[in-house]
Amino acid sequence: MSLFWSVIRQLAEIEAMATSKKVITRDDWEKKLNDVKIQKEDMNKLVMNFLVTEGYVDAAEKFRKESGTEPDIDLATITDRMAVKKAVQSGNVEDAIEKVNDLNPEILDTNPQLFFHLQQQRLIELIRNGKVEEALEFAQEELAPRGEENQSFLEELERTVALLAFEDVKNSPVGDLLDISQRLKTASEVNAAILTSQSHEKDPKLPSLLRMLLWAQNQLDEKAAYPRITDLFTATLEDPSV
Repeated sequence: MSLFWSVIRQLAEIEAMATSKKVITRDDWEKKLNDVKIQKEDMNKLVMNFLVTEGYVDAAEKFRKESGTEPDIDLATITDRMAVKKAVQSGNVEDAIEKVNDLNPEILDTNPQLFFHLQQQRLIELIRNGKVEEALEFAQEELAPRGEENQSFLEELERTVALLAFEDVKNSPVGDLLDISQRLKTASEVNAAILTSQSHEKDPKLPSLLRMLLWAQNQLDEKAAYPRITDLFTATLEDPSV
């Protein structure tokens, strides 16, 4: 049984035993947890999935050797993907676009939104570097035509060009576009697109399982007092308050 379905089964059993508000002791709770059998192979696959998706190529290679868990993609492609991500995060958008096309030209050809966002990021970098005339020319020649075809693109373009209208840009209504978070957002979008092109999940499974855990605990809180996990880093069970 996969890890996912093991979790689902356990949640169903917990729901069944908690049809009314009651106290579940630590002993009873730990017994239920111990009844769930999770294969080490499934746990190793979960770890490898996280390392591959997040781009920790060295750690993934070491884990492959130590655990015998094979990744579902060529680890060499992780290095290429991380090079693209790093280029965007550093503001080298032209280099990032070139690297994406070297990996797979169809990624940008079939994803107009991603290509627009990369071009938008390139415009932001021109404005950041004070290249006003070049920025205006680039916006008019490269982005305006796309904005005419897509209302959403036009609104994003207008918001980006508005950076030029403020003297104190960082404290302006559009100042967030110059934050590092904007680069990270674009880099994350590119990363997800590359993973999708490689038939790999764009998000790691581990965070989803943790969100499922928190959701399940919130649901169970309404029906029972039980040892719950409040610190995801240590996964320590805290005794129920009665």
